Amino acid sequence: MTSIRYIITRSCLQDGSMRLLKYNEGHFPQSGPAQFVDEKGTEHPVHIDRERMRVTGLRTFYHDLNLGVNDVMLLTPAQPGRYQVDVIVKPHPIVPATRPAAAPAPEARRVVVSSTPHVREVRLQHAPATPVPPVPARQAERTDSTTDSTEKTGKPAESQHEVAALFKPAPPATTPAMAVQASQPQLPARPQPAREQAAPASSAPQGQRRAEEQVAEFARLTGYTLEYPATGLMRLKADLGPQYGYSVLLAADPLAMTQPAWEDAKDEARLLMTHESERPGDLHRLTREALGVLIDHAHLAPLSPVDLRGYWRAGSIDLESAASITELVSAHLAQRGTFTFVLLSLAQQEANSIVSVPRLAERLGSGVNTAELGTILETLSRPPFLALTPLPGGQYLLRTDVDHLLSDLSEYAHGVRRRTVTPAVTPAAQSEAAAVHAARVHA
Repeated sequence: MTSIRYIITRSCLQDGSMRLLKYNEGHFPQSGPAQFVDEKGTEHPVHIDRERMRVTGLRTFYHDLNLGVNDVMLLTPAQPGRYQVDVIVKPHPIVPATRPAAAPAPEARRVVVSSTPHVREVRLQHAPATPVPPVPARQAERTDSTTDSTEKTGKPAESQHEVAALFKPAPPATTPAMAVQASQPQLPARPQPAREQAAPASSAPQGQRRAEEQVAEFARLTGYTLEYPATGLMRLKADLGPQYGYSVLLAADPLAMTQPAWEDAKDEARLLMTHESERPGDLHRLTREALGVLIDHAHLAPLSPVDLRGYWRAGSIDLESAASITELVSAHLAQRGTFTFVLLSLAQQEANSIVSVPRLAERLGSGVNTAELGTILETLSRPPFLALTPLPGGQYLLRTDVDHLLSDLSEYAHGVRRRTVTPAVTPAAQSEAAAVHAARVHA
């Protein structure tokens, strides 16, 4: 059995555990005690819990190997209940030293020389500027609007209207527009709701449209067929035949759940779309924040209805359950990165040279273990790559350099792509085109 990669999360470090997910649970078939053996041969007792889908007892293992968030474990089953574990510790980024801030240039300040109810004389005076913390935009506007009254009275004004009252022009100069504006009551600004709060009832149609747009994009990226059985209801249908096919019904808001189409649904799962902060009792939910995470992941790596079926069956999908999908996508990306790492190492050799597997493994370091390396080299030996020829003794012949290999693959991919987007040519059309070509040649 080949090795698997597992990316350590913050919750893993806190609980001293690792999750069993779709891509790795087959390596831990039975509950019970097990042994993790590190690179130094030290054995670490752990416990496999299939009911909770976790491997527990890893707190000492993480501590002894000084592992942190986003570090990688490469697990290779050696014997039943015994696993060889290699680790990849991500390097910490080097933070450049911050340069001392330059001394601020002198700033011009306004100084009130004289003031009357109708005229005020102000002069600019240069003085060394004192560093002040940044002020938010709205607070800066308020500071600007109250400066005049502060200079005159020695204390800040309560509002812009109080500032206008301090320097109110004479009655003859008052225009009708100014009179109308002054007569209107000034209401205090209404606080904006937090992003995680539920949208008000008046914006329900807009929120429903936004939910439908999100679900439509998700269905397009993951291979579901999207149906609209009733207002506010969306059905994600996996057309995978009688054995693997299923459907999920989503309600954009609680009002959509009052319709007969919701009550009579025979779907595998029914979920209400909510925000992360909302807890709709015993109802299963799909949070919009988690759906946004799934859409982002689907842009990075392929997600199919087969991959997601277990998550729908589990009930609710929120940010916590989306974290396990994040690990699944990270594992796909990590495998692709490992493949790239091997190609870059092979690029250091010339065509028709011998690839020594031990030397290549030494060059790659702890980033790729032996099992992964063997799988990648076998893949490169088969079509459409045909970059390596296996030799006796576990060695390989590099048939072409990596630069030419990638160029040939690019041309091959473009050729296949052209054939997929070009309408199929029938044999009759081919015969007609050949006849036209022959006539042109003879002419």
